[in-house]
Amino acid sequence: MQGNRGGRFITKVVSLGIVWALVIYTALQFRSIKLDVPMPHLNSRYLLQKRLDTLTRHDSTTETIDLEPSVDKSPSLTEDNLIQDIQNRVPNLPIAYWNKNKNKPMGLNNTCARFPSIFDIEFNNNYWQTLHTSNGTFHLYGAYLDKRKNNKLGPTVRILGMIDRIEPTIVTHCQFWFDGKKDPVITKSFEYKYIWYKKWGNYKQGIFQPYLTACVIPQAYKNKVPQSISLVEKPCDNSTNNLRVIFSEPAAKKDFAVCVKGLDFLHEDLSVRLVEWIELLNLLGADKIFLYQLQVHPNISKILNHYEKQGKVEVTPITLAGVLPNAPALQHYFLSKKTNHKRQNELIPYNDCFYKHMYEYKYIALLDIDEVIMPLEGTTWKELMDKILPKAMKIKNEERASYNVRNVYFLDDLLHDHGWFKEIPRYMHMMQHVYRTKNFTKPGQYVKCFHNTEKVLTLHNHFPLSCLGNGCTSYPIETTDAQLQHYRADCVKTLKKTCEEFRKTSVMDTTIWKFKEPLVSRVSSTLKSLGFFSYAITNDSNSIR
Repeated sequence: MQGNRGGRFITKVVSLGIVWALVIYTALQFRSIKLDVPMPHLNSRYLLQKRLDTLTRHDSTTETIDLEPSVDKSPSLTEDNLIQDIQNRVPNLPIAYWNKNKNKPMGLNNTCARFPSIFDIEFNNNYWQTLHTSNGTFHLYGAYLDKRKNNKLGPTVRILGMIDRIEPTIVTHCQFWFDGKKDPVITKSFEYKYIWYKKWGNYKQGIFQPYLTACVIPQAYKNKVPQSISLVEKPCDNSTNNLRVIFSEPAAKKDFAVCVKGLDFLHEDLSVRLVEWIELLNLLGADKIFLYQLQVHPNISKILNHYEKQGKVEVTPITLAGVLPNAPALQHYFLSKKTNHKRQNELIPYNDCFYKHMYEYKYIALLDIDEVIMPLEGTTWKELMDKILPKAMKIKNEERASYNVRNVYFLDDLLHDHGWFKEIPRYMHMMQHVYRTKNFTKPGQYVKCFHNTEKVLTLHNHFPLSCLGNGCTSYPIETTDAQLQHYRADCVKTLKKTCEEFRKTSVMDTTIWKFKEPLVSRVSSTLKSLGFFSYAITNDSNSIR
């Protein structure tokens, strides 16, 4: 019994020793732990601050907490400034005229031929206005006062748009709105001028076709400029459209302007080539280039913004009318597959550009950004025209409606058979590509023209479709005087067979090199200023490579 009690006593002592050792160990460990909770005998505010400091010490937000984000803090637009902004963005809308008269009763009476509020206008795809009739729908894009001396109708407002009818028979009426007059002057529209040849295709009812509608100003108002115009079916109709009548007549005309159809380069970065083209046209004497824009690569926008600020170009956004697609990628796909729709829609920006600027320039050329009218002697278009006008007048003593230049191809792969020219930057496409086909396309085919702004009525990509006065006379500029240099990867599809023959007989043509020094300097300087050159720094020598 004594032995058992002694054993139990020893066991208890050992157990108590172990427990005490664990208590001491735990206490020591607890002292080494940083407290995350306030204790009664400690300053809890101090502990909380210490914890926050620990949590935020390495947080990057502490570095920006006192910084101010850079945002546009311009004041809100006043209503007058907003009206002006809308006018700039939608130039065919007479919003300034409407704003001045919005609180005045205007119309024949309360129910007949009222002046349309901008809130009653039926817009289509941003820039178009709509007229629904009993026999067809009109999408209207622009209205222009034509009081040129060769216009036998006298002062006329011409309305550019699309109609889903061929040879429309519907009778429409023009409601002219003049400043200071509360009721409209109403006349029957004179004609629908078709801006297309039916043999080219798409000649079907229901497909929107390009037309120029003529509204002749009555004799009593021929010396006045209408502020806006509405097209209606019946004289008393309250219109769902109202177009600002565009008219600007400076004291003197400049020489040359260039018009470019809607740019469709969403995924193709042609920015560097565009710089070379704009600078070359500027050297040749283009006073301004007017470009229309569908969808473009961001770098192209960067280039166009740069030149707009310099006043060398003007860019106008445009859409397709009616039910045609305007979603960026889909629109491009549609236009690439529907060639006739594409060609018909191109006639809207071409003719809009011509009518907007026909009083500002003597000649307007319609060019693509891969085309240049190149004089073989001299360095400017003015020198070229000074040379050929006497030749034309000698044949027939009258000004022509246009002066056409024959097309010749500078194909991409003709260069690569001969290599690069080391003294010219490789990024300058036209300066590098100086091998062309020996033969020109046939006379009258794929030509481009200087259009006489006093003579042309409607325009196609390559030549006038209708003219004022004695018809569409055109003088063919001799190939010894000028040529249309066309820079392409291949010939147009309709010349596939001929193109093979063209390739077999290429020749070197360095006419463009007479612009080498100024053109290389201008292009390189522009690209550098816009950040198109990137420089890599080597780790070893810090040298630029």
